[in-house]
Amino acid sequence: MPGTVVQDAHVPVLIVGGGACGLTAALMLHDAGVDCAVLERDATPQGSSALSSGFIPAPGTQVQRSAGINDSPAQFAADISAKAKGRAAPHLVDAYAQAIGPALDALQQRHGLQWQVLDGFLYPGHSVRRMHATPEKTGVGLMGRLANAVTAADIPLITEATVRELWVDTQQRVIGVGYERPDGTLEHLACDALILACNGFGGNPAMVRELLPEMGDALFAGHTGNDGSAIAWGRELGAQLADLGGYQGHGSWAIPQGALISWALMMEGGIQVNALGERFHDETQGYSEASVHVLAQPGGVAWNVFDAPILALARTFPDFVDAEAAGAVKHCDSVQALAAVIGCEESKLIATLASTTGTSGQKDSNRRMFTRPLQAPFCAVKVTGALFHTQGGLDIDAQCRVLGQGGQPFPNLLAAGGAARGVSGDAVWGYLSGNGLLSAVAGGYIAAHTAAELVKYSED
Repeated sequence: MPGTVVQDAHVPVLIVGGGACGLTAALMLHDAGVDCAVLERDATPQGSSALSSGFIPAPGTQVQRSAGINDSPAQFAADISAKAKGRAAPHLVDAYAQAIGPALDALQQRHGLQWQVLDGFLYPGHSVRRMHATPEKTGVGLMGRLANAVTAADIPLITEATVRELWVDTQQRVIGVGYERPDGTLEHLACDALILACNGFGGNPAMVRELLPEMGDALFAGHTGNDGSAIAWGRELGAQLADLGGYQGHGSWAIPQGALISWALMMEGGIQVNALGERFHDETQGYSEASVHVLAQPGGVAWNVFDAPILALARTFPDFVDAEAAGAVKHCDSVQALAAVIGCEESKLIATLASTTGTSGQKDSNRRMFTRPLQAPFCAVKVTGALFHTQGGLDIDAQCRVLGQGGQPFPNLLAAGGAARGVSGDAVWGYLSGNGLLSAVAGGYIAAHTAAELVKYSED
């Protein structure tokens, strides 16, 4: 990996990865007056961000204040820490909670991204409404708007460029990269600072089996670019790794359609039952840990069951509309029809539905109880548990600088998003809804400001 880069091209700051993290960093560097370039392995910048819901949690934004929602970075940080049971990195929790609001406001005010705060329900673990979305309410919509902003800012975005090598000098300063083009040629690009905004390791089966054995046989519903290259580079450089047991699973991946079904349906009173017609967990604890619960059921499958009022909410999400059009949603006019779809005993399902209601909506030891019973007509979606993206990676400080084995930062190597440790701790249950895009956008925002200072300092 140490070597000399052919000085045929140079950029002050180089960003590896054109997802939400990389494009946010590029836009912030542009605003700071620092030239940069983005290397993206795909023909179109999308990555894991495009496969997500596109929802970003943030406190104190302009649109949240306009909606009259009382929130703060401290309250958001407390929610993140509570979900992770205190096992999320405190310095990153505070840094990201502080940065994400200004990041979204900057993207809106300077680059035309329009945000709206999702109304009508709370995602698991959030104490107030703070989930932001673009008008499309999809990850594809979010990425399209970020990519358009990068184009409008005339920021070099080199697609179909797969980084194969990091070049460092004897002081462990990154001096450039080698990236492969579609025809197999290797091109070089020198830089003064490098931001790794590339990926996690969920798409690398061997690495998943090594680091996440509980998900070794799970379906991977993330982007294939999550090949663990950032971790491989870090290991070769002697960087610290952290929170490798953390990941975002999802217990609502429709099969065989391969579509994400919003967990808002569960939060509004939907339930999950297994092939026997039995509930098996408290759905309101979170969709990430639900992946493990679902995979533990017979056949590794479950059914999302809900009714007409919840269907009306579901149809406000474009991803759900597409899944319904693809045949994922089974409509049942009676309990008998619902039992037939699931393939379970009618009496068992009747007992399950009857047990979901209580006088105060309280929880028993394993399952949430609702004040409103589900009523015919019913809807059912067959789902499995899936691995979406990993939450562990390169260890970083609050400025997104990559740390070496002694805890000292590398001179000019930064990481954020899927390449770095997140704020979910080291277990699946630590994932608070939106943590992935929080780490991507807040991390990209912070890394850009750190890189800008590094470059400007070196010029003085």
